[in-house]
Amino acid sequence: MEFVLKRVCTAFVTMFLVSVFCFFAFSVIRGDPASVLAGTDATAEQIAALRAEMGLDGNIFLRYAQWLGRFFSGNLGYSLRFLGQPITPMILQRLPVTFSLAGLALFLTVVISFPVSLWAARREGGIVDRAVSVFTAAGIGIPGFFLGLIFIWIFGLWARLFIPGVFISAGESLSGFIRSLFFPALAIAIPNSAIMVKFLRASLLKELESDYARTARSKGAGYFFILRRHVLRNALVPAVTVLAMIVAETFSGSIIIEQVFTIHGVGMLLIAAISSRDYPVVQTLVVYIAFIVILANTLADIAIQIIDPRIRLEKHDD
Repeated sequence: MEFVLKRVCTAFVTMFLVSVFCFFAFSVIRGDPASVLAGTDATAEQIAALRAEMGLDGNIFLRYAQWLGRFFSGNLGYSLRFLGQPITPMILQRLPVTFSLAGLALFLTVVISFPVSLWAARREGGIVDRAVSVFTAAGIGIPGFFLGLIFIWIFGLWARLFIPGVFISAGESLSGFIRSLFFPALAIAIPNSAIMVKFLRASLLKELESDYARTARSKGAGYFFILRRHVLRNALVPAVTVLAMIVAETFSGSIIIEQVFTIHGVGMLLIAAISSRDYPVVQTLVVYIAFIVILANTLADIAIQIIDPRIRLEKHDD
């Protein structure tokens, strides 16, 4: 419990520092949001009134405190690109799509990487293991957006399993929604699966060569029994750490993939906001993405403490 409290406190401090950096970084960028929102025909008095309404004429530290309060209350301000629309409903409308894409990509990553890692570790040095090594090298080297373009050409234009450039929402058709997200999620999952396979296979081989695994084999225990009772739990420790990194990579990779497949999610909104210098939207989305990454790493640290009792014993001895 002491470790969990420390990690939670560290996460909150990190989130606070991230919010401070994002707010002050976007505050010093050249350009007046009030002038952009008011339009080219606005007078100086109208711009000044709008600046006062948006709270841009006050002290920067007071503005940060007000922005942080609005951030946690759900009032995220107004977009500059979308003619002053509230940011909160814009993000909430697109968040389910992005979370569905990221969740499906993480699910495919686990489904692909764990069986492949177990299979390769069992047949070390064989044809399967060498084929897996080639897969991991190719998967790590190929960017997700390039895989997305290949999938559009093969599965969209040639096999016609989905319509490129057409996104079907869950309200229109659930099966069409899954088809719209499956190949983008697979394009994200393949490079991440290659990374996971590389780390998990190496961890499994290391644990299989340890003294306790050799002792279990000398007593006549089979491979799957040793794997289930002894090896897998210890081998999961580095895999959980890598999985936390993959969560961050999945959310960042979905930004580009949403552009490639024309998926109306948070990533597409972020790219549109960056291209139009819509600082309030960019600032909010950057903070949200950073919070997701920090939360994933915190949960991974806590999971490692639960999985591996040796870490808890070492900290207790210290």
